[in-house]
Amino acid sequence: MGILQKNPFTQDVGKQMYSFGHNKTVLIVGLGNIGKKYLETRHNLGFMCVDYFAHTNEFPQWIEKKDMKGYISQKTLGETRVMLLKPSTMMNRSGEAVRAIADFYKISAENTFVVHDELDIPFGQIRTRMGGGPAGHNGLKDVIKHFGSNFGRVRIGVGSDEKPARMDSSDFVLANLSDKERKELPNLRKEVSSILTEIIYSGELTPETRSFLV
Repeated sequence: MGILQKNPFTQDVGKQMYSFGHNKTVLIVGLGNIGKKYLETRHNLGFMCVDYFAHTNEFPQWIEKKDMKGYISQKTLGETRVMLLKPSTMMNRSGEAVRAIADFYKISAENTFVVHDELDIPFGQIRTRMGGGPAGHNGLKDVIKHFGSNFGRVRIGVGSDEKPARMDSSDFVLANLSDKERKELPNLRKEVSSILTEIIYSGELTPETRSFLV
């Protein structure tokens, strides 16, 4: 179960659960940009959350696969082999790594789950869904280009009234987390980790909305 309260009144698209069963390989992808200047930006929340999940579940050290354009780590949890991926390209070329890893390890889109920030969702919410469009996210756009759209998403809201009206959206997501957002980062990472754990052990992704604010 999630560590924080689920919101039963803000279901995302549909109520259908997607089950991938056991004895499967699941690919979990964190989206972000490589480089020190991007470490604490809103656009790197995918990296931050997958790093936290890897640490708390004692995954092996990340290994760079240059031919596959990404950093990977893998471990079996329960009856499921879990592959973690952080693309080593910039965000707008993330699909190249996803395609390469999925092809090499024969992982379908239905067994792939991408963790990413989303400006259209209010800060304080995490939404899950299977399939859909990129919602203006360049990383997702490239994943869809190379891999199709039928993968799962863990969408972390970064929408905020702190964003100046005249500030470009790309500049906002590439800015560092605010003090308020940084304070909530531990709750955010724990809730995303809880969601990923549920997906792996239950074999189901249920479209829903959760809050990570206390």
